[in-house]
Amino acid sequence: MSAARRDGVEMPGGKNGWKEGRTVQIGDRDFHTEGHTYVMGILNMTPDSFSDGGSYNTTDKALRRAEEMIADGADVLDIGGESTRPGYTPISASEEIDRISTVIEKIKSAFDIPISIDTYKAEVAQAGIAAGADMINDIRGLKYDDKMAGVIAGAGIPCCLMHNRSEAVYEHFMEEVLRDLEETLALARRAGIDDRKIILDPGVGFGKSYENNLEVIGRLEQLHTLGCPILLGASRKSVIGLTLDLPPAERVEGTIVTSVYAVLKGAMFVRVHDIKENVRAIRMAEALRDGCRNVG
Repeated sequence: MSAARRDGVEMPGGKNGWKEGRTVQIGDRDFHTEGHTYVMGILNMTPDSFSDGGSYNTTDKALRRAEEMIADGADVLDIGGESTRPGYTPISASEEIDRISTVIEKIKSAFDIPISIDTYKAEVAQAGIAAGADMINDIRGLKYDDKMAGVIAGAGIPCCLMHNRSEAVYEHFMEEVLRDLEETLALARRAGIDDRKIILDPGVGFGKSYENNLEVIGRLEQLHTLGCPILLGASRKSVIGLTLDLPPAERVEGTIVTSVYAVLKGAMFVRVHDIKENVRAIRMAEALRDGCRNVG
């Protein structure tokens, strides 16, 4: 197998591996897997999300927020109907569908932007796709609902698959994260999901201690060895709050640092609440990175 290098990390190449210059099509837009970090904007249709619960849980509020995020530079909108904050109360698939379907339809009719659905339930994914969604963001990495992989494969759409565990118990943390994600990739392949449509998320804040979260961000480049582009979702999360001793609404600067790290580690996407600030930080980080390369 041929190999490429990215940020000093040996990369798998060839037919199914990560490949320099490759693109992932989300909706009718092509996203390059290297050279630029795109911004996925968070739009929670929930009353109880940890950071912005209740802020956009009506259709009118959601549409206004979508317009703001697009104007601020969001490349994809990620719509969620169920909070997955620590200690969250699960809701039924039907309630989740009710929260997101109309909003997806309205946004797709009003704006030209790809839409992702943040769900781990196959029934919700199917309804969201029918409403016009272009991508599935599964925080359970296909390990919760055994029908999810088939829904994604059948629709032929891209997906973001996240690392998650029920408990933060590890002997060799990064090795186990990579092994868990390899299991997720195996599930995807068995269902017929094309490797070229898979993005991986290390799962900051899910099944990890504070120290684990710092480590997985700091060693993010190791996920490239799995052959898929990476999304980092650290926006306003507890790892930032604990480090800076700040509540969610005051974690913008900490989030920006993680986005800059994502650029330097070669991530394809960051998933954030504060669009404008992170877009500007990414542009600056990329200019400095590329300027250094050009000088060298």
